[in-house]
Amino acid sequence: MEGSPVRVRPATEADVESLVAFNMAMANETEGRQLDPATLRAGVRAVFDRPQRGFYLIAECDGRTAGGLLITFEWSDWRNADWWWIQSVYVEPAFRRRGIYRAMHRHVQGLARADGGVRGVRLYVECDNASAQDTYRALGMERVNYLMFQAEF
Repeated sequence: MEGSPVRVRPATEADVESLVAFNMAMANETEGRQLDPATLRAGVRAVFDRPQRGFYLIAECDGRTAGGLLITFEWSDWRNADWWWIQSVYVEPAFRRRGIYRAMHRHVQGLARADGGVRGVRLYVECDNASAQDTYRALGMERVNYLMFQAEF
């Protein structure tokens, strides 16, 4: 990892505005979407209001908030254990290519392994985002043979 050390910590309600800003920027960068700030803010706060939904992590570097991500849970009856889903990943442009995501990913892996009730970690990535796919492979993740379908309401 280059430069200053990265500190990964649980997000608190004091981080809501940073998480909202990260999500707004990510949606714009990856999908060209403008999210409604009030809806997004309520969605971020809902994770703190109901921890069974998941939890956020914040990465700090050089005394600044450099990135964040969300972990949500999926129950697997086949395995009698949870899968943790990595979602809403964002690293500030000034901190990219400095090991911020790698530090968050390793932190998630450590928490998941220590939990005892977690089968593994999953995420989804845009089909044409080769850079992100390379990053995930370099961290030991592998592509699986599932396609994602949805019906949005």
